[in-house]
Amino acid sequence: MANKITTPGTIFLGENALLEAEGTLCSLGKKAFIVTGKSMIKQGNVEVLTQLLKKNDVDSFVCSNITGEPTDIMINEGVELYKTEMCDFIIGFGGGSPIDAAKAIGVMAVSEGKISDYNGKFITKAIPPLVAIPSTSGTGSEVTQFTIISDTEKNIKMLLKGTPLLPTVAIVDPVFTMLTPPNVTAATGLDALTHAVESFTSKKAFSISDLYALSAVKRIFQYLPIAYKDGSNVKAREEMSIAALEAGISFNNSSVTIVHGMSRPIGAIFHVPHGISNAMLLGECLSFALDGAYEKFAQLGRAIGVANLDYSNENAAKEFLNAIQEICRVCEVPTLEGYGIDKAEFFNVIYKMSKDAYDSGSPLNTRKPVTIEDIKLIYEKLWK
Repeated sequence: MANKITTPGTIFLGENALLEAEGTLCSLGKKAFIVTGKSMIKQGNVEVLTQLLKKNDVDSFVCSNITGEPTDIMINEGVELYKTEMCDFIIGFGGGSPIDAAKAIGVMAVSEGKISDYNGKFITKAIPPLVAIPSTSGTGSEVTQFTIISDTEKNIKMLLKGTPLLPTVAIVDPVFTMLTPPNVTAATGLDALTHAVESFTSKKAFSISDLYALSAVKRIFQYLPIAYKDGSNVKAREEMSIAALEAGISFNNSSVTIVHGMSRPIGAIFHVPHGISNAMLLGECLSFALDGAYEKFAQLGRAIGVANLDYSNENAAKEFLNAIQEICRVCEVPTLEGYGIDKAEFFNVIYKMSKDAYDSGSPLNTRKPVTIEDIKLIYEKLWK
């Protein structure tokens, strides 16, 4: 069986990546629509970008309405501005939210109807040239063909997918991650870890996706605790940038599994940041998935050094699960209760979340059968 491998058209990775990408970036159009957040403006990062464009006679318009995870309302506003300002290419600059929003704006700039019409469907129509410049190390959106947007009417997270959503250019410069606060460093880093672990253990995993996933897992276990405790550590920030990209390439080609399926409803209904909702679920979801993929989880345990060749696959897999729980502890991942979610309210929507998670399709990539009842029981265990 052949496997299809997709990545962005061009990736610039490492120190001074933005400067190295200058010629390529400025050849994409005459006016850039920059999708970002207000923190990126305050940090001066947006001005660095706009000045670089201006130096090359490229005009720009800054859309900074992405507050938190993107919604259909934000996308509609962005599309209207993109058209009004007569831009001809798009730059997503910031965390996963601005990059996801940039993708969705690109889709709707050339499409009819509402964005909800495209939920779960493959996008085939070409969108304007798209540049992704991440300022966090986690979502991997800079190298994927996916975008997640909240539907404010149905209270669900929509998934849009298709190769047109792959950025034309990805610019991964760790300098833009240096001011990421510890809580965001933890959330995004654990999101990348979830991508890597799920893609490695997915039914759709294959040799190349495994290569990227394994490398990402090893980097994250070594460098995320350092970046979390000392955000000024340049080496840790560089390694986490690489790890997030590796994890993104891996799950872009082999998909995610039960954690992501269950994470999206928590984010949609209770507005928990995506990386944190993933991390809240990791222990219970992987405990469920473990006996369907002992060999794969064992490989991860041996790769990070918590198990050796003398361990059985089952024991090595369990040691990896212990390591997952420990890195979540080090990164101070809150419980649902600790985050402030009301238990009664959670249980009131638990069936809706379970069905939404199952219907997303992601849990079905897990290497054991998954039912709606299984998902419901895992949600319940989060409170024990």
